Amino acid sequence: MSPSVTVVDSCADSQPLRVALVEDQREVCETWARLIASFPEFQCVTTCHTGEEAVSTLPKLRPDIILMDIFLPRMSGIECTARLRALLPQSRIVMLTASEDDELVFLALEAGADGYLLKRTEPDALRAALLDVAQGGAPMSSVIARLVVESFRQRRRGAVDTVSLSAREKEVLLLLAKGYANKEIADRLKVSVETVRSHLKHIYEKLHVRSRAEAVARYMSARTSRAL
Repeated sequence: MSPSVTVVDSCADSQPLRVALVEDQREVCETWARLIASFPEFQCVTTCHTGEEAVSTLPKLRPDIILMDIFLPRMSGIECTARLRALLPQSRIVMLTASEDDELVFLALEAGADGYLLKRTEPDALRAALLDVAQGGAPMSSVIARLVVESFRQRRRGAVDTVSLSAREKEVLLLLAKGYANKEIADRLKVSVETVRSHLKHIYEKLHVRSRAEAVARYMSARTSRAL
């Protein structure tokens, strides 16, 4: 899923673009921070290891670009993205994840992400993607992806949702629809099983259903109408 972009090589006459990393695995975070620091056009200004830390820290630093892991403990990267989008409308947010799940891509873009990169992205492709997003692109498939992002946002602003689920509840419902058990959902989202049960209770109440099967049926129906 490497981005297709035209790279502008010169940043000699301007200050390096400021990049923030949000990644809970410290070794991975340090590796990416060193990689970004090796690019002459960029500097890594901070690293955050939780969504809560990012929401607290990044508005003060106002980074140009935020690289965001999807699977963070407690507050997910998708929920964190939605909050930072409201707090930092000028910052560009790019999801950085090992997941190739199409539904997660949709949720991330709906939350306000400007692009979506896999963690296995090669250094040259990462640099190209950072330059692309800094210039207003969307590093997945460049200009076309940017149009997709805007389409998702316009649909979100113009639609009146019949059910209001939080970003985390949507993630739980998505994994539920994929057949994951509560323990598996907890492991994927890095939360406790009790937290998953609590989310499911709220989902059932909002969807006016009484079982997992009914919730999944409602979800599959909503995928067609985009009511969720």
